[in-house]
Amino acid sequence: MERGKKSRYSERYIGLDVHKHYITVGGLNAEQEIVLRPRNVEMERFPQWAEQNLSETDEVVLEATTNTWDVYDTIAPLVKRVVVAHPAEVKQIANSRVKTDNQDVLRLIRLLMANIVPEVWVPPVDVRQLRAMISYRWRLVKMSTAIQNRMHSLLHRHNIQAPEGKIDTGENREWWQKLSLSPLEDLRLKQELKMLQMVRVNIVEVDAELGRMSTGERWGDQAVYVMQIPGVGIIVTMTILSAIGDIRRFESPKKLVGYAGLGAGVHDSGQTHRGKGITKMGRKELRWALVEAAWQGIRSNPQWRAEYDALCKRKHPNHAIVVIARKLLVTLWYLLTNQEAYDRSSEEDLAYKMLTWSWRIDQTALNGMTRQQFAKYGLLRLGKGEDLTRIVKGGLPRRIAPKEEVLALKPELNLKQ
Repeated sequence: MERGKKSRYSERYIGLDVHKHYITVGGLNAEQEIVLRPRNVEMERFPQWAEQNLSETDEVVLEATTNTWDVYDTIAPLVKRVVVAHPAEVKQIANSRVKTDNQDVLRLIRLLMANIVPEVWVPPVDVRQLRAMISYRWRLVKMSTAIQNRMHSLLHRHNIQAPEGKIDTGENREWWQKLSLSPLEDLRLKQELKMLQMVRVNIVEVDAELGRMSTGERWGDQAVYVMQIPGVGIIVTMTILSAIGDIRRFESPKKLVGYAGLGAGVHDSGQTHRGKGITKMGRKELRWALVEAAWQGIRSNPQWRAEYDALCKRKHPNHAIVVIARKLLVTLWYLLTNQEAYDRSSEEDLAYKMLTWSWRIDQTALNGMTRQQFAKYGLLRLGKGEDLTRIVKGGLPRRIAPKEEVLALKPELNLKQ
């Protein structure tokens, strides 16, 4: 079929059920008559099939899954509209005893025609790439933990107590290497040590890349507002930004809290109204990042600590930290939406936070600045510390570059003053 002839199709609704090796496709017209009988198309042939069979008047629906986005990118330029459905919510709406690929496609199409598809946000390519990097780091950390658990399990069988601290550093590494075990156990242990070291190297490389991304053109302008929060470091910042993507898609803090699954659940039936725990219906990495930031925040910030202690008088500590995490997320919504400085931190606190950021990144991420210039650059972007050139933290004086020195390197800041 020639590309120019596809305009004769009108009001077709196409459903795609995406699998690892094939896609089930089907279509109905506005009268719910089958115009494209459900069939399987091999994944490698799908781009050609889409080019030959889809029309600029078609509306297409597919569920979000691991390989959805490549399919989305293939068909989006060819059709009128593409809707990506939330699989769990689709299942709740259109649950059925009969489940086949063909039936799944037709159910998706009917939801599309009724305009009740529970849509998910389609992240741009750069957001997908950051999410993939965060997910990869998560898997590396889990792999590291699994290796260490296996090593400790081996010791437990022989009632041997391991020294405290990291396994693969300094004296601890030597201790593990000198253990007297059977030949087979010794082989296993040496291989575990090698794997652990390799995983740790990979994590360091990933962290360095995330550090460069935190100061880059795409994420740097947002990262500066997240990084100023007490307890938030580079990994937490980039995890938060990867999950949020564009803060403008959340019209209120409540929407963002719900997206993170940090909102309270409710049981409301008849005359019974009872609060429940958080919904956990949202991005789990965002919940993790906020809880991690909350724990770090109460250790480093007296105000957050006071709030946490007050909550602990009437809540379990784990419940109290979730409340702090929720409050941090609400604060982040305002900081990112209004692009403003964190009012609970003094200029010296913010300057030290910017310095801390500079210590965690490499020379490439500094973008040609010294660490003192980078700290001042962060302050100026927050509209703070114009005259600040020296702070005292931890009993030590620390230099911050003067404003003029940074403006000579970053003249675009003059436009933001």
